[in-house]
Amino acid sequence: MPKLTEDRYKATMAPHPVRVDPDEEPPFDFWPYFEAIPPEDFGGHDFSAGAVPYAWRMPASAYEHVLVRSETPNVFLVLVLDVVDNSVVGHHLLDLNRLYGVP
Repeated sequence: MPKLTEDRYKATMAPHPVRVDPDEEPPFDFWPYFEAIPPEDFGGHDFSAGAVPYAWRMPASAYEHVLVRSETPNVFLVLVLDVVDNSVVGHHLLDLNRLYGVP
């Protein structure tokens, strides 16, 4: 279960990501990967609802970012998918509160 560093996570981003339609099916079933993530990688946040409010396709690459929402506002677990290989590259805890100084 590769937990991606900030630099590795950012390396999977593209300049002009495209939001995936919420009704669109994911490219493959990533939930087995999600369920195998060690609890310590959740940073104390609760992601048990399995809600995915956003997904972003990186058109200049093979990556798609799937954001699983936590019970804490503005905190997501990002699963980075390789849509060519149908595999999960890794995951990254995205805490927008911490990044932008929101209390």
